[in-house]
Amino acid sequence: MKSDFAAAHLHLDRACHYLRGDDETSRAALQALDLVIEAVAAAQHARPMADVLPFPRRANGGLPPLAS
Repeated sequence: MKSDFAAAHLHLDRACHYLRGDDETSRAALQALDLVIEAVAAAQHARPMADVLPFPRRANGGLPPLAS
């Protein structure tokens, strides 16, 4: 199952909206949610690892000639 990072971000934003209190617990929860939101955003926009293909080389270590 794939994660739905966009939906998670939406719900975390809503949670921030509900934690509008001026008490220490609300402020601490908002700080923690900010960290989670940043992690979700980073995961949402991360690019998958690319496969690196080896470039063909000549036996003598030089590069092959360019095609004309």
